[in-house]
Amino acid sequence: MGETPEQTPPSVVPALAVVQGRPITELPHDLYIPPDALEVFLESFEGPLDLLLYLIRRQNLDILDIPIAAITRQYMEYIEILRELRLELAAEYLVMSAWLAEIKSRMLLPRPQEAAEEEGDPRAELVRRLQEYERYKKATEDLDSLPRVGRDVFATGAHLPPEQVVKPQPKLELADLLFALKGVLARAEMFSHHHVTQEALSVRERMGEVLSRVSGDSFCEFTALFRPEEGRLGVVVTFLAILELMKESLLEVVQAEAYGPLHVRAVAA
Repeated sequence: MGETPEQTPPSVVPALAVVQGRPITELPHDLYIPPDALEVFLESFEGPLDLLLYLIRRQNLDILDIPIAAITRQYMEYIEILRELRLELAAEYLVMSAWLAEIKSRMLLPRPQEAAEEEGDPRAELVRRLQEYERYKKATEDLDSLPRVGRDVFATGAHLPPEQVVKPQPKLELADLLFALKGVLARAEMFSHHHVTQEALSVRERMGEVLSRVSGDSFCEFTALFRPEEGRLGVVVTFLAILELMKESLLEVVQAEAYGPLHVRAVAA
């Protein structure tokens, strides 16, 4: 019997893309790719000061002695690159371009010695802004380098199973029952009824008592006829008895001076 020759598996062409479930292995002939479609702009800056600081640090220049002509040329080249890439320029980039051009012209034009001393270095304000921006940028980078929850540090936790604690019940003694019974009896006594009856007071009897106390020619102080321990009812009954005696002309109330104490005496028959 002859041997069957081995069949070579067909080569698999990797798909460039998958569109609606169908692999695409060849580019369409009518596909147009712009010449600048694959260009990548590597550097991105947060503003004109950031761009200037990058140009200065890249060439290890002294920020206090900026070669304004070279920096201005490099800055304008960067602006032209952005325009060629059809990227929209912020207004602050254009303002910085005008400012650099002004500083460059002021440094190139000859000035009298006295005017130069009064105006100072045209780069001074630019240097001050660059130094201030560099300090803020360094502080921002330091803060960003700190560990951040969700980026560098992730919170974790462990769920422990609930612990079952069995508390032993105390042993009940007879003394505990007796102590509880004592408390119940004490509370029951608080709800016991106790009726208090007050002795009835008679105005006629109180009139006789008042006459017996003021008999004779001597005066008796008005407040001495009352007994506060009898309460409000006793005071009212005594006062009514005095009024009845005055009505029957058996009692006389006098006052020696204005706002002075009152005195009572019996009227002679």
